[in-house]
Amino acid sequence: MSSTLWPWLTLAGLGAFHGLNPAMGWLFAVALGLHRQSRGIVLLALAPIALGHAAAVGVVLVAAVAFGAVLDVTLLTRGAGICLVIWAVGHAVLGHRGRLRIGMQTGLIGLALWSCMMAGAHGAGLMLVPAMLSICVSSGAAGELGASTSIPISIAALAVHTGAMLATIGAVSLIVYSRGLAFLRRGWINLDVLWSGTLAAGGIFLLAQ
Repeated sequence: MSSTLWPWLTLAGLGAFHGLNPAMGWLFAVALGLHRQSRGIVLLALAPIALGHAAAVGVVLVAAVAFGAVLDVTLLTRGAGICLVIWAVGHAVLGHRGRLRIGMQTGLIGLALWSCMMAGAHGAGLMLVPAMLSICVSSGAAGELGASTSIPISIAALAVHTGAMLATIGAVSLIVYSRGLAFLRRGWINLDVLWSGTLAAGGIFLLAQ
């Protein structure tokens, strides 16, 4: 039971972790709400944030399933592990340099696009690959990735991850909106190092399989 449960818990945990990261979009939701003096706008902004994030993550999961259908599972696992480690190093070295910028008062469509771009640039989808591959391989025949099982599992994985992220960004956005942005200066941490570490840990996990 624990071997089949932990990948799903990992997907949900990563959803909460992504939701905590201001770069994934909740800071923009708070800024919109403060600008328009509306708690409802804060809640409304969560939908495009989650949609954009799910789109970016979904593309990576679909690619993993597609490659898994034509490549040996071991080769796919090693390749994904290498990509994760490279992404972690790039994220750690570049930091905020070269990141795309957008106005804090962007509309809902712009917010969805921003969320999608930032999730892609941060390697949010790649972070889910170790857990998703573990579920798909354990569910497939003879330890292989089959489309008949991998596609439904990928959809379920995306739903679990996005649901956890949406719940987290909703809670964080409302707390910060109520307390004001000054709260961030004394009650928040820089997640960049932890983010790079999580990417690297996922890569090392896959390479060690």
